[in-house]
Amino acid sequence: MRKGEETQERILERALQLAARVGLEGLTIGGLASDLGMSKSGLFAHFRSKEELQVQVLRTASQRFEEVVVQPTLRTSRGLPRLRALFAHWLAWAEDPRSPGGCIFLAAAAELDDRPGAPREYLVHTQEALRSLIIRVARQSAELGQLPAGLEPEQVAFELFGIVLGYQHARRLMGDPLAKERAIKAFERLIG
Repeated sequence: MRKGEETQERILERALQLAARVGLEGLTIGGLASDLGMSKSGLFAHFRSKEELQVQVLRTASQRFEEVVVQPTLRTSRGLPRLRALFAHWLAWAEDPRSPGGCIFLAAAAELDDRPGAPREYLVHTQEALRSLIIRVARQSAELGQLPAGLEPEQVAFELFGIVLGYQHARRLMGDPLAKERAIKAFERLIG
Protein backbone atom coordinates (compact mmCIF):
# COMPACT_ATOMS: atom_id res chain seq x y z
CA MET A 1 0.00 0.00 0.00
CA ARG A 2 1.35 3.42 -0.95
CA LYS A 3 1.84 6.18 1.61
CA GLY A 4 -1.07 8.22 0.20
CA GLU A 5 -3.38 5.22 0.44
CA GLU A 6 -2.24 4.52 4.00
CA THR A 7 -2.89 8.14 4.95
CA GLN A 8 -6.33 8.07 3.38
CA GLU A 9 -7.15 4.81 5.15
CA ARG A 10 -6.08 6.34 8.49
CA ILE A 11 -8.17 9.43 7.77
CA LEU A 12 -11.24 7.38 6.88
CA GLU A 13 -10.88 5.20 9.97
CA ARG A 14 -10.85 8.28 12.19
CA ALA A 15 -13.64 9.92 10.19
CA LEU A 16 -15.78 6.82 10.67
CA GLN A 17 -15.18 6.92 14.43
CA LEU A 18 -16.07 10.62 14.55
CA ALA A 19 -19.15 10.18 12.36
CA ALA A 20 -20.34 7.43 14.71
CA ARG A 21 -20.20 9.98 17.51
CA VAL A 22 -21.21 13.29 15.87
CA GLY A 23 -23.09 12.06 12.79
CA LEU A 24 -22.24 12.56 9.14
CA GLU A 25 -23.46 16.15 9.20
CA GLY A 26 -21.29 16.90 12.23
CA LEU A 27 -18.23 15.59 10.42
CA THR A 28 -16.28 18.48 8.89
CA ILE A 29 -12.99 18.65 7.02
CA GLY A 30 -11.73 21.28 9.47
CA GLY A 31 -12.73 19.29 12.54
CA LEU A 32 -11.29 16.09 11.16
CA ALA A 33 -8.04 17.82 10.15
CA SER A 34 -7.70 19.25 13.64
CA ASP A 35 -8.44 15.89 15.24
CA LEU A 36 -5.77 14.21 13.08
CA GLY A 37 -3.22 17.00 13.49
CA MET A 38 -3.30 17.73 9.77
CA SER A 39 -3.83 20.92 7.85
CA LYS A 40 -7.21 21.52 6.22
CA SER A 41 -5.47 21.78 2.85
CA GLY A 42 -3.73 18.45 3.45
CA LEU A 43 -7.03 16.79 4.19
CA PHE A 44 -8.71 18.63 1.33
CA ALA A 45 -6.19 16.98 -1.02
CA HIS A 46 -7.79 13.62 -0.14
CA PHE A 47 -11.43 14.76 -0.12
CA ARG A 48 -12.47 17.72 -2.25
CA SER A 49 -15.63 18.39 -0.26
CA LYS A 50 -17.54 17.49 2.85
CA GLU A 51 -19.95 15.54 0.64
CA GLU A 52 -17.12 13.45 -0.83
CA LEU A 53 -15.81 12.79 2.69
CA GLN A 54 -19.29 11.63 3.76
CA VAL A 55 -19.57 9.26 0.79
CA GLN A 56 -16.13 7.81 1.50
CA VAL A 57 -17.05 7.30 5.17
CA LEU A 58 -20.21 5.47 4.10
CA ARG A 59 -18.19 3.41 1.60
CA THR A 60 -15.72 2.46 4.34
CA ALA A 61 -18.58 1.50 6.65
CA SER A 62 -20.17 -0.54 3.83
CA GLN A 63 -16.97 -2.49 3.31
CA ARG A 64 -16.80 -3.21 7.03
CA PHE A 65 -20.50 -4.21 7.09
CA GLU A 66 -19.80 -6.61 4.22
CA GLU A 67 -16.96 -8.20 6.23
CA VAL A 68 -18.74 -8.29 9.60
CA VAL A 69 -22.33 -9.04 8.61
CA VAL A 70 -22.79 -10.17 5.01
CA GLN A 71 -19.85 -12.54 4.45
CA PRO A 72 -20.35 -14.54 7.68
CA THR A 73 -24.08 -14.70 6.94
CA LEU A 74 -23.52 -16.13 3.47
CA ARG A 75 -21.24 -18.83 4.91
CA THR A 76 -24.20 -20.11 6.96
CA SER A 77 -26.57 -22.82 5.70
CA ARG A 78 -29.35 -21.59 3.44
CA GLY A 79 -32.81 -20.96 4.81
CA LEU A 80 -33.70 -20.05 8.36
CA PRO A 81 -30.16 -20.58 9.74
CA ARG A 82 -28.95 -17.91 7.31
CA LEU A 83 -31.78 -15.51 8.26
CA ARG A 84 -30.96 -16.02 11.94
CA ALA A 85 -27.27 -15.41 11.24
CA LEU A 86 -28.05 -12.21 9.34
CA PHE A 87 -30.09 -10.91 12.25
CA ALA A 88 -27.46 -11.89 14.85
CA HIS A 89 -24.59 -10.37 12.87
CA TRP A 90 -26.58 -7.17 12.28
CA LEU A 91 -27.25 -6.79 16.02
CA ALA A 92 -23.56 -7.42 16.72
CA TRP A 93 -22.71 -4.73 14.14
CA ALA A 94 -24.94 -2.24 15.99
CA GLU A 95 -23.18 -3.13 19.27
CA ASP A 96 -19.61 -2.88 17.91
CA PRO A 97 -17.52 -0.74 20.29
CA ARG A 98 -15.68 0.71 17.26
CA SER A 99 -18.99 2.40 16.38
CA PRO A 100 -20.00 4.14 19.60
CA GLY A 101 -23.10 5.59 17.92
CA GLY A 102 -24.46 2.19 16.91
CA CYS A 103 -25.28 1.36 13.30
CA ILE A 104 -23.98 4.26 11.21
CA PHE A 105 -26.44 3.47 8.42
CA LEU A 106 -29.47 3.79 10.69
CA ALA A 107 -28.10 7.04 12.13
CA ALA A 108 -27.27 8.37 8.66
CA ALA A 109 -30.76 7.48 7.42
CA ALA A 110 -32.25 9.90 9.94
CA GLU A 111 -29.77 12.61 8.94
CA LEU A 112 -30.00 12.19 5.18
CA ASP A 113 -33.58 11.10 4.52
CA ASP A 114 -34.63 14.55 3.26
CA ARG A 115 -31.26 15.75 1.97
CA PRO A 116 -30.59 15.25 -1.72
CA GLY A 117 -27.03 14.56 -2.78
CA ALA A 118 -24.38 11.92 -3.21
CA PRO A 119 -24.24 10.76 0.45
CA ARG A 120 -28.00 10.08 0.45
CA GLU A 121 -27.81 8.33 -2.92
CA TYR A 122 -24.98 6.12 -1.71
CA LEU A 123 -26.83 5.32 1.53
CA VAL A 124 -30.01 4.43 -0.38
CA HIS A 125 -27.96 2.15 -2.62
CA THR A 126 -26.46 0.30 0.37
CA GLN A 127 -29.83 -0.05 2.07
CA GLU A 128 -31.46 -1.35 -1.12
CA ALA A 129 -28.69 -3.96 -1.36
CA LEU A 130 -29.29 -5.01 2.26
CA ARG A 131 -33.05 -5.15 1.69
CA SER A 132 -32.49 -7.33 -1.39
CA LEU A 133 -30.27 -9.67 0.61
CA ILE A 134 -32.90 -10.01 3.34
CA ILE A 135 -35.62 -10.69 0.76
CA ARG A 136 -33.46 -13.31 -0.97
CA VAL A 137 -32.66 -15.07 2.31
CA ALA A 138 -36.30 -14.92 3.44
CA ARG A 139 -37.46 -16.26 0.06
CA GLN A 140 -35.05 -19.20 0.38
CA SER A 141 -36.37 -19.84 3.90
CA ALA A 142 -39.95 -19.79 2.62
CA GLU A 143 -39.10 -22.12 -0.28
CA LEU A 144 -37.63 -24.56 2.23
CA GLY A 145 -40.87 -24.37 4.26
CA GLN A 146 -39.10 -22.75 7.20
CA LEU A 147 -41.25 -19.60 7.44
CA PRO A 148 -44.97 -19.37 8.21
CA ALA A 149 -47.16 -19.82 5.15
CA GLY A 150 -48.13 -16.52 3.58
CA LEU A 151 -45.30 -14.53 5.14
CA GLU A 152 -43.96 -12.45 2.27
CA PRO A 153 -40.17 -12.01 1.99
CA GLU A 154 -40.69 -8.26 1.44
CA GLN A 155 -42.60 -8.09 4.73
CA VAL A 156 -39.78 -9.95 6.48
CA ALA A 157 -37.33 -7.34 5.20
CA PHE A 158 -39.58 -4.47 6.31
CA GLU A 159 -40.09 -5.90 9.78
CA LEU A 160 -36.45 -6.90 10.21
CA PHE A 161 -35.39 -3.32 9.49
CA GLY A 162 -37.98 -2.19 12.03
CA ILE A 163 -36.69 -4.58 14.68
CA VAL A 164 -33.08 -3.46 14.26
CA LEU A 165 -34.11 0.20 14.22
CA GLY A 166 -36.20 -0.33 17.36
CA TYR A 167 -33.29 -2.16 18.97
CA GLN A 168 -30.89 0.70 18.28
CA HIS A 169 -33.41 3.26 19.56
CA ALA A 170 -34.13 1.29 22.75
CA ARG A 171 -30.48 0.50 23.43
CA ARG A 172 -28.84 3.79 22.48
CA LEU A 173 -31.40 6.48 23.23
CA MET A 174 -33.54 4.89 25.91
CA GLY A 175 -30.84 2.82 27.64
CA ASP A 176 -33.17 -0.17 27.84
CA PRO A 177 -31.17 -3.04 29.37
CA LEU A 178 -33.65 -5.47 27.80
CA ALA A 179 -33.33 -4.05 24.28
CA LYS A 180 -31.52 -7.06 22.87
CA GLU A 181 -33.87 -9.52 24.54
CA ARG A 182 -36.85 -7.60 23.14
CA ALA A 183 -35.32 -7.54 19.65
CA ILE A 184 -34.74 -11.29 19.75
CA LYS A 185 -38.33 -11.88 20.88
CA ALA A 186 -39.62 -9.70 18.05
CA PHE A 187 -37.48 -11.61 15.54
CA GLU A 188 -38.68 -14.98 16.85
CA ARG A 189 -42.28 -13.79 16.65
CA LEU A 190 -41.69 -12.62 13.06
CA ILE A 191 -40.34 -15.97 11.87
CA GLY A 192 -43.04 -17.76 13.86
